[in-house]
Amino acid sequence: MLLDTQCWLWLQVTPERLSGPTLDLLNDPDSELYLSAASAWEVAIKYALGKLPLPLPPDQYVRTRMELSGTLPLSIDHRHALRVAGLPLHHRDPFDRLLVAQAQVEEFKLVTSDRQLAAYDIEVLWA
Repeated sequence: MLLDTQCWLWLQVTPERLSGPTLDLLNDPDSELYLSAASAWEVAIKYALGKLPLPLPPDQYVRTRMELSGTLPLSIDHRHALRVAGLPLHHRDPFDRLLVAQAQVEEFKLVTSDRQLAAYDIEVLWA
């Protein structure tokens, strides 16, 4: 499962914001959770703009929280970036569009609370 940025942050700080069934699945030791490099980039940008307070700088926060939560890194490669060109413009946020492309290419479920993403050809797990 690929977690969108907001859901990954909720899982770290306020897991009660996630639905019970989704949280159970995310906490299942057999579940593989991935965080995209796009989400790390989004966290860094929002932190630098003062829009995302964190207890540690993003490079430390993301790394340590990924380790603690057992989240695996998902790099961005050319297949992901180029898939974005073929996506309809249901959503204009470049980070979310890249996550959709990654979910398609890797055949991952996308864990999100963003209802606009349901318009894409991906399997969604609602937060």
